[in-house]
Amino acid sequence: MKNTDTADQKGYDAGKKVSGIKRHIAVDTLGLPHAIAVTTAEVTDRNGALQALKRCRSSLGQAQGLLCDGGYTGAPFAESVQEILGKPVTVQIAKRSKLHTFKVMPRRWIVECSFAWLEKCRRLWKNCERKLDTSLQLIHLAFLALLLRRS
Repeated sequence: MKNTDTADQKGYDAGKKVSGIKRHIAVDTLGLPHAIAVTTAEVTDRNGALQALKRCRSSLGQAQGLLCDGGYTGAPFAESVQEILGKPVTVQIAKRSKLHTFKVMPRRWIVECSFAWLEKCRRLWKNCERKLDTSLQLIHLAFLALLLRRS
């Protein structure tokens, strides 16, 4: 997420060549969040996901498996997830096709929809906040508003 000039805490992601923050979310099959973390951009995706799982460990008691993209491969990540949650959890990696052709990946689009719902909130399309905690609370409010509209 790119920053504005008023943002205080920001980092630089050399892979994406963007200065800003990263939002890490773990959602269920409906796209509703169960774990959220906001970090500066230099934090890797794996470490950010582990921070989100640590923060919201209590709401993930029923989780049996995680579906992740290719950035979360490796046994150390899977072991860390099981250590954080305190039980055996399967970490499944959704792999891209080898020919780099367009193919809809089952259930991978769910988290992308959740990020798109956040982008509909005017305050969240760019990071204007001075503190990471404020960004995190605004994400919580956005998902709460979404749930209230749906009920």
